[in-house]
Amino acid sequence: MGTDRRTPGRPGKRRRAAAWTPALPALGMLLLAGCGSMPVVGDVKPVDASQAGDAQVQVYAVPPRDGAEPGEVVDGFLESMTSDDPSFRTTRTYLTKDAARTWRPDAATTVLAEAPNRNAPALRGPEPDATDTTYTLSGQKVAEVDAQSSYRPIAPADYVQTLHLVREKGADGKREWRISVVPDGLVLGQSDFKRLYRSVNTYYFAAGSSQGSAALVADPVYVRNRTDPVTRMDATTQTIRTLLDGPTDWLRPVVDSRFPAGTTLRKGVTSLAPDDQNVLTVPLNKSAAGAAGGVCRMMAAQVLFTLRDLTSARVEQVKLESGQKVLCSLGAEEATEFAADRGDRAPAGQYFVDDDGKVERIPGSTKGSGDPVPVTGPLGEGTRRMGAVGVSRDEEKAAGVTEDRARLYVASIVEEGELPAEAPVVSTAAAPGDRLSAPSWDGRGDLWVADRDPDDPRLLRLAGGEGAPREVAVPGLGGERIEALRMSADGVRIALLVGEEGHRTLKIGRVERTGSDTAPVVSVQDLRQAAPQLTDVTAVSWSGRGRLVVVGKEEGGVQQVRYVQADGSTSSSEVLPGVNQVESIAAADDELLPLMADTVSDGIVKLSPGANWQTVLKTGTSLVYPG
Repeated sequence: MGTDRRTPGRPGKRRRAAAWTPALPALGMLLLAGCGSMPVVGDVKPVDASQAGDAQVQVYAVPPRDGAEPGEVVDGFLESMTSDDPSFRTTRTYLTKDAARTWRPDAATTVLAEAPNRNAPALRGPEPDATDTTYTLSGQKVAEVDAQSSYRPIAPADYVQTLHLVREKGADGKREWRISVVPDGLVLGQSDFKRLYRSVNTYYFAAGSSQGSAALVADPVYVRNRTDPVTRMDATTQTIRTLLDGPTDWLRPVVDSRFPAGTTLRKGVTSLAPDDQNVLTVPLNKSAAGAAGGVCRMMAAQVLFTLRDLTSARVEQVKLESGQKVLCSLGAEEATEFAADRGDRAPAGQYFVDDDGKVERIPGSTKGSGDPVPVTGPLGEGTRRMGAVGVSRDEEKAAGVTEDRARLYVASIVEEGELPAEAPVVSTAAAPGDRLSAPSWDGRGDLWVADRDPDDPRLLRLAGGEGAPREVAVPGLGGERIEALRMSADGVRIALLVGEEGHRTLKIGRVERTGSDTAPVVSVQDLRQAAPQLTDVTAVSWSGRGRLVVVGKEEGGVQQVRYVQADGSTSSSEVLPGVNQVESIAAADDELLPLMADTVSDGIVKLSPGANWQTVLKTGTSLVYPG
């Protein structure tokens, strides 16, 4: 079983390294029953085991045969990179002694749309008496994973690399073809990458937060599904090691780790698992010995949240040790105090704008059903018609954008009152589509909105939802206009739909806060394109702590709804059931609450876990969860 490797001149033909899959023990018994002994000669039959996401498939590397031609050496090397070869020992046998010593497979991983093609310098290869030759690897690059295990998707681009081969004298005196020049890192097709790696969220605290107001921020990374060939660590241990290494470079400016500098796992630890009481003990080195009290509890919370979706058995408690000393322990329920979406709140409500321009709430929010009722206050009972709404995460205030998209008002939705005489935000653009976007609240209580005026496009923030708006610099826009936005619950990331009307792409930015408490300077830095395969994105919403739900189209495709990780990575398994003509989408911080959408033909619809889309209301628009 093996990998998606194409050889030149034979389209679709694949070579396979020997492999084993523990998912098919019965098949193995049948094969043994059909023969008296295991054959040691004969052809290896092609088997298509390189299916996306099939983590059960295990590929074994095989060394080069004696007298292997250069093309065989290149193919074998590429095949071996897709294996679980310990320390890549067998993979290195395809390299010269010097190259084997210096090659760094863990430097980075290049992900191609399909496995790389290799092209010989000539159709017949090198002359019989040649002593060196060069092969070219090519493909469509779609992503890269750096040494920090951070994934970055890119718009498909040409990938070209060269492998130089020479005849090297072996221990037996024979000269064999080996690769002498090879780029560091791995190069994998998407199917092999998804089989070998999985996405996990490591967690750090929003920078500047104190213990009482600390909120954890998801930082997605990729780890090996099984044992890492280089470190020999299982997936759980790899993940904790990555957590202790600190946040990825992209998120580092806005988050902090509570682990003391220099903290690592105790030397020699390669496997970690909870005991029969679901308690996970994490042995740390001496750098962590001084951590205690509240700081240690925050360290344990980072571990608990990081392991939440990783281990098959739920970790109910984390115990941190240094030497023979227990530093602290923390239970899963206690850790909720550090969540950006605090667990002590009631289930989030669902809000929308009805046909009369009034803001209403749907009761029975866990089901997304029930007769809607107007919210208290001027947004639900006043005379000014609204066209879009954003509700604060504590569900005490809401921001309404008027039907003509010219003005934004902020008002209580729990107390009676009147709209202020003057709107805090006013757009003077001529066309409604060039005026204000739908507003969004972050977890710090700040309100965000975009003015899409072609003559003066601006991203605006109202601290605490009050006072005069402050413009937020977004230096990476490059002339593109913000069409829509959604803030994350942790307040350190913003999802932006940018581009021209009718053609939007999704970008994620890092929200940096500098300056003083009295004179803060807020900006959005280092925009990263997310879901580059979607050439036209209609709507987006944060869904939980580390992912978004996106509505968009691929080039020449139809509209689809899918999940996208905060690092922009996607999976074919994350495509949701189809729904027609979606104009906006809404997801809650609590991923158990139904997904909601505004559609042209079916009104407001919901998608509950394990169900299909159902109509909730035939009329109404701008449905949102708090945030």
